[in-house]
Amino acid sequence: MIQLPEEVKIISENDHQLNFALTPLHPGYGVTIGNALRRVLLSSIGGAAITTVKIKDVSHEFSVIPGVLEDVIQIILNVKRLRLKMFTDDPVILTINASGAKTITGKDIKAPSNIEIISKDQHIATITDKKTTLEIELTAERGIGYMPVEQRQKEKISVGTIAVDAIFSPITNVNFAVENIRVGQRTDYNKLVMDISTDGTIAPREALLKAVELLNDNFRVLSDAFVGEKIDESTDEEESELVDENNEAKPKLKAKKKK
Repeated sequence: MIQLPEEVKIISENDHQLNFALTPLHPGYGVTIGNALRRVLLSSIGGAAITTVKIKDVSHEFSVIPGVLEDVIQIILNVKRLRLKMFTDDPVILTINASGAKTITGKDIKAPSNIEIISKDQHIATITDKKTTLEIELTAERGIGYMPVEQRQKEKISVGTIAVDAIFSPITNVNFAVENIRVGQRTDYNKLVMDISTDGTIAPREALLKAVELLNDNFRVLSDAFVGEKIDESTDEEESELVDENNEAKPKLKAKKKK
């Protein structure tokens, strides 16, 4: 009989990190479960990211803005590091309007109520000339995984709008280790120790629950499909043994699998 885990021990937990142990696991199941959770966490947890940047009087990413220390490429790299929490599935426009010599960070972004800037200290640009005004328009969207700039460029975007690579995943790191433990007379049972780190836009515990739910949903579809097929086959077999009005058995029909 396959040994099911009996205990989940929280080793440490905060807003950005969760470390826990799952025991005991049947031999080999530590790697199986750890690998599945790690893959889903890194690839399938939704988040928000900046997808386009539009800077006034700038036509392409290789431009230099007079009175601004950073070039456009560096500004875009800084903007991509912004971490956001969105409460809508629709794209959201964010704006920056700064004048005079100053340092621009995430807290200078004007955002509607359906989005929250988590990384308020993220550096964006430095205005070195007191007569310079910097106006930036950002588009934030929800998504899963990674969207390369090539995919965004296939869509219709306005002139002067620069598409950027978008990393939607809020998961920054997932590691796991498997240790052998004793159960009864056997010493080859597994202990799974897992460490999950996020960017703060989602709690690690919530991310783990989403990953487990995604795996359960996929396995449930497979399970339900074959349970339904078994029922259909038994129904076909029962119908094939019905007798006609003269109490004579009808020829037995071959059960057909549901297509």
